[in-house]
Amino acid sequence: VKKLLIMLALSLALPHAHADDAATEMAQAANDFLADLTPEQKAKTTFKVEDAERKNWHYVPKDRKGITFKELSPSQRLLAHALLSSGLSHRGYGKTVSIMSLDEILKELEAGKGPIRDPELYYISIFGTPGGKNVWGWRFEGHHLSLNFTTAQGAVTSTTPSFLGTNPGTVKSGPRAGLRVLAREENLGFELVNALTAEQRKIAVIAEKAPADILNLPGRNDWTKPEGLPQSAMTEAQKAILTKLIHEYINRARPDVALQDWAKIEKAGLDKISFAWAGALEPGKGHYYRVQGQTFVLELDNTQNGANHVHAVWRDFAGDFGEDLLKAHYKTGHHAK
Repeated sequence: VKKLLIMLALSLALPHAHADDAATEMAQAANDFLADLTPEQKAKTTFKVEDAERKNWHYVPKDRKGITFKELSPSQRLLAHALLSSGLSHRGYGKTVSIMSLDEILKELEAGKGPIRDPELYYISIFGTPGGKNVWGWRFEGHHLSLNFTTAQGAVTSTTPSFLGTNPGTVKSGPRAGLRVLAREENLGFELVNALTAEQRKIAVIAEKAPADILNLPGRNDWTKPEGLPQSAMTEAQKAILTKLIHEYINRARPDVALQDWAKIEKAGLDKISFAWAGALEPGKGHYYRVQGQTFVLELDNTQNGANHVHAVWRDFAGDFGEDLLKAHYKTGHHAK
């Protein structure tokens, strides 16, 4: 009993993490980063929160707005990493920087034949004025990465769109052979589809061939419809795998924010979530899955480069870029800075 009382006292003494703590820490990290930039660098980095650039997201190698790691000094890069880690869990941060590092491997594999591959060609953009009750957001983006965060009324309101991709999906040679940055996202999908009975699989598998990419792409104005096997038709063991799979995506964000995202999904109804699969049921061949609920969709596609090129996205129907709460915010008469 004494031990339990001591543990309780310690837990009460520790600060409890909430979404408003996350917003405060993100704002502090963003302002620290901005304070270390030159006026010219700051002009490249900052935009109004209502700027059309806010929703101009993608994951392909292309010219973007914002400031790149390549343009930053060593101290500025450290502050950029502090901003990045303020929004991500340890695992999410590890996946992110590992994906950046894959561009160096891809550069060697392609030997100059493909687009420019550069692990420093990742952009930071800040929308609005960080801190307080302001509506503001930030984006970290480049090849195979698009991470978007929005805060309003002093709390984090959105962590989507959230896209992670890997090429190669599995590093097959060299000192990092065997690396699979998105291994859990793939493995849990295979675990779930192969845990289904033959009858369940007839419902869950919506196509023999996987699509060439995810379907809820940047710029798409309509959403996919729920397809496949509903969660309500799964066994308890299958439901547990599905829950792990969803958590793998939302846990890219820091734990306090991920809990908030999970609460939103639970409130909308876990029984309304569906799981759809297309393509091969084993690794090494093209495959795709989609998990879709009332408020969200997540997708994984691995078909390109001999099924060794993974795209994995998490999107919120109303909440991408914090749109749902932003609309409510504007209606109250508060205008974003």
